[in-house]
Parts: sequence; structure tokens; C-alpha cells
Amino acid sequence: MIGISVYLSKEDEEFNQKWIEKAARNRFSSIFTSLHIPEDDTKSYKELLFHLGSEAKKHQMDLFADISPKSFKYLDMDINNVDQLLEWGITGLRVDYGLSLEEIVQLSKKMRISLNASTLTDEILEKLINKGLNVDNTEAAHNFYPRPETGLSREYFIEKNILLKKYQIGISAFVAGDGVKRKPLYQGLPTLEEHRDMSPVHACLDLKKNGLVDEVYIGDPSLADETLEKFSFLTDGIIPIRYRGEIRPEFAVFHTYLENVQINRRDPARDLVRFGKSRIDLHDNENLNPAHTTDRKKGSITIDNNKYGRYAGEIQITLTDLKQDDKVNVIGEVIPQDIPLLDFIDGGSQILLQKVM
Repeated sequence: MIGISVYLSKEDEEFNQKWIEKAARNRFSSIFTSLHIPEDDTKSYKELLFHLGSEAKKHQMDLFADISPKSFKYLDMDINNVDQLLEWGITGLRVDYGLSLEEIVQLSKKMRISLNASTLTDEILEKLINKGLNVDNTEAAHNFYPRPETGLSREYFIEKNILLKKYQIGISAFVAGDGVKRKPLYQGLPTLEEHRDMSPVHACLDLKKNGLVDEVYIGDPSLADETLEKFSFLTDGIIPIRYRGEIRPEFAVFHTYLENVQINRRDPARDLVRFGKSRIDLHDNENLNPAHTTDRKKGSITIDNNKYGRYAGEIQITLTDLKQDDKVNVIGEVIPQDIPLLDFIDGGSQILLQKVM
């Protein structure tokens, strides 16, 4: 599950609409927005929220809104009449400061709610559950942190997520975007400080694999088009990795072969990603003579040549620096920016190698 963030303002309405359309085309499934409404702009916010809800329904995306008691007041609503928000297309509310435990419990019985994952404690959760919290309707979302140096540490983040998993509560967190940054600081909106300058794809994979996170939101209001496309692959469980191919006529057939999604063997090697099916497909290829048998640094894309007998044709990606082997041809290398993505390839992982110039 991957979502975007949309920030309501009249001047950004057209920009937001295009952002939502792009995200929906690339398989994003949810939207986060804030309803901390300026007191002098309540009429405009109600209109903008209604339009945002309409866009969410149009693209079949969930819409979660961060809300406060003042927001309810400015919208001429309270926790007793949130049905109108559901009609507008808001599928859930992130609740935090200002609402009592009793009010949070009451809301959980009417719609999906998201608690503040960054500040929850065992004591608060136990009190909520004892008061009748609908856990099946409850999620938890971490904050994002606009100012550099204020994001969470990994240790604190994991500690909170272990607590939430104990209660079987779904967890979401934010990564920074690499398109237009959120004003006024324009420094990214991640949950973890170490993710602030990390590529969104890398940060997302890290949260999913190492952070116990169920859903990732892009905190900033856009992504680069190339990155958007990568997230569409992630939604399908495919890790897209860019590489530069060694330009040799005899290697062209192998680059063509790599245009398709590949699968790492389910019994993963320590040192290599192994595309096991490639050996069957390419074993009898006439271009498997020894060629470009150079040193294999981490991220080298290789194919075993006919000196390796029955292994001939197996394509691999090195996960560590390996010495030269005259039985192994080096046909390309992962670009430096995508080397960190290799750490997220497990047994059975799907990979798409994308050749770049």
C-alpha cells in the first residue's frame, strides 16, 4: 500500500488534481491530507475538501485526513455527525491532540481512524481498548518532520512499531519526495531523519522490509515522473533497478532478455542474485564464449560462459566484490544510485533491470 499527500489551497488546486491523476495511474492507493484549517479560510477549505473527496472517489483512492477539534468546528461538524465526511469521500481520520479517549473510541465505531504512532504508549492503547476501541477500524500513522535533524531515530521508530504490532494495528509512515518539496522549508517530509535525503524508492523499501510498516506515504506534494513509474512496479512487488550494459554485439541478446521481470532463486545465494530460469533459456546460446571476464565489483551483472558447463547461461548480480573468473562474462553494472536497492532482494524477489545509457 502506497499513498501520496495533498495539501489544500486554492492556488494549488489544479496542481493537486494532476498529482492525484498521475499517482492513480501509477497504482497509488491512498491520499493523506491535513484539516488543520486556518480560521479565516473555512469556507474555502470546505469547498477544497469536498473537491478532494470527489477526486479520491473518482480514482478509487482512500482519503485520510488529519483533524483536530477546531477542524470539526470550522467544518460545522462534530464527532456525532461525521457521516457527511464519509459522503464527501473521506474514508478515515487521523486523530491526535485535543480529542479525549472517549471521543476517539466513539469515532472508531463510525469510521476508520488513525492514531499518532509516534507518541502512542502501552498505557494509552490499553485505556482505549478497555473503553471499547474498534481495533479493526484502527490504524496508526507516524508524523513527518519538515525541519532537518528533527526526524525520528530508527531505534525509537522500531520500538513504537513493535508495540503496535503487539496490538495488531496497521502502521503507516512517510518518506520524502524528490519532486516539488513542501513549503516553507523545502527540506523533505520524512518520518525517519536518515531518510531525508534518501531516494524515495530506497526509503520505501527500507520501511517495508526493516521498519514493520504496512503503508508508505510520500510526504511531499510530488515525485519525479521517473520515480512515480518505479512506485508502480513496487506496488506489484517488483524492484526496479537501473544498469548500464556493456556494449558488445554478442551481449545484445542478453540485454534483450533482461527487459523482462526476473526472479531471484528461492534459495538465495550469499554473494549473488541468481536468475535461475536464465540458465535454461540461454544455455545453448552461441554467444556464451568467454568475453569481458573482468573483476566483478558489487552490482556487476554477469553471465556464466560455456566454460562453466551446465551453469552456462545463468545471469547473476553480484552482491559483494568478487574476483575475476574466466568462466564469467561481465555484461553490465548497476548504476551507483541503485546499488543500495540490492540489499532488499530476497529469495523469490522479482527484479526488473532497466538499461540506461
